Amino acid sequence: MAPVTVNGIDDLRGLIGQAIGPGDWIDVPQERIDSFAEISGDHQWIHVDAARAAEESPFGGTIAHGDLTLALINGVRAELIDQRGVTMAINYGWEKIRYPAPVPAGSRVRIGAEVVSVDDRGDGWWHVVTRFTVEREGGEKPVCVADSAVRLLASPEPGSGAG
Repeated sequence: MAPVTVNGIDDLRGLIGQAIGPGDWIDVPQERIDSFAEISGDHQWIHVDAARAAEESPFGGTIAHGDLTLALINGVRAELIDQRGVTMAINYGWEKIRYPAPVPAGSRVRIGAEVVSVDDRGDGWWHVVTRFTVEREGGEKPVCVADSAVRLLASPEPGSGAG
C-alpha cells in the first residue's frame, strides 16, 4: 500500500477521522516472539514455552507479547503516512493502549491508522494523536488499539488561518 502523503499541518488536519490503511500483513512467528523475549527480558512461559502453553494456556499455544504487538506499529508509521512540511517529529508517548485479543504465534497482523486530533501548542509546536489499530488475520477483534502522541515542529500554511 502507498502511504498517504501529508504536506503540512493543514493536510494533516484534513485527515482527522479518516481511515488510513491498513498496511501490509506482518508475520508474527515464534522466532519473532522469542527474539522479543530476549531483547525485553520477558520470558514468561505464555510467550516462549510452546509445550507448556499448548498444555496450560487458554489460547492453545504461545502468544506474542502485547509490547511486541505495540512495537510493530513503529515499523509501519511511514508506510501509512508520509509526513512532509514539518521540521521535526518527536515521539511524545502513548495516551491509551489496549489489547482486546491475543496474537497467537504464527499469526499475521496488519495495522491501520486514524488521525484523532491536531492541536496547536504554540511556537510552531503541534500535538498530534493518531489511533493505530492492529488486526489479526481471521480475528474477530483487534489485537491492539493504541493512541500515539507525537509533537511536530511546523508552521501552518500561510493564509490558512490555522494557529
